[in-house]
Amino acid sequence: MNDIIERMRRGERIPETDPDFSLLCAEIKSTRRLVGELNTGYHSPEEVRTLLECIWGQPLDASVRMFPPFYTAFGKMTRVGKEVFINFGCTFLDQGGITLEDGVFVGPGAKILTEHHPEEPSLRHTLLVKPVIVRRNAWIGAGAMILPGVTVGENSIVAAGAVVTKDVPDNTVVAGVPAKISRRIKSTNL
Repeated sequence: MNDIIERMRRGERIPETDPDFSLLCAEIKSTRRLVGELNTGYHSPEEVRTLLECIWGQPLDASVRMFPPFYTAFGKMTRVGKEVFINFGCTFLDQGGITLEDGVFVGPGAKILTEHHPEEPSLRHTLLVKPVIVRRNAWIGAGAMILPGVTVGENSIVAAGAVVTKDVPDNTVVAGVPAKISRRIKSTNL
């Protein structure tokens, strides 16, 4: 399975005709079981982190927190830094690769999507992927949607309900559908 994940991290696709496609399907099935377990009943923060380590295939820092439910179909292409918080009801479609750097906040119901399909009807069964990177200390608001290929800049805020189709510069607030720069981050002296 590690070979498939490494191939995917290098940008390779694993089509149905690939001899390893059945291994990919088995991994997706395993992830779905783990997601079902995560989303059923109460789990302590430590138990949530342990399940996420299995879903994402990486050790997590004790500072990582998530409030289930959480939805993903693959999981192994998500990388999470320290002090990351993911709120209720988020969806990560990660076959293109999702990176959440240190200090990222993800609001309830947010969606981070790295997968899409061609417009042409005869090709729509084909999966196209592009990575999403959320830089250090960024905040993704409630119900926001980050589309394939987007980088959200350091310290930036994606407003609630925004649909982000283009890169977000560092230290900015974006809002709307499609998201546009609203303003620079304000400095607050507390």
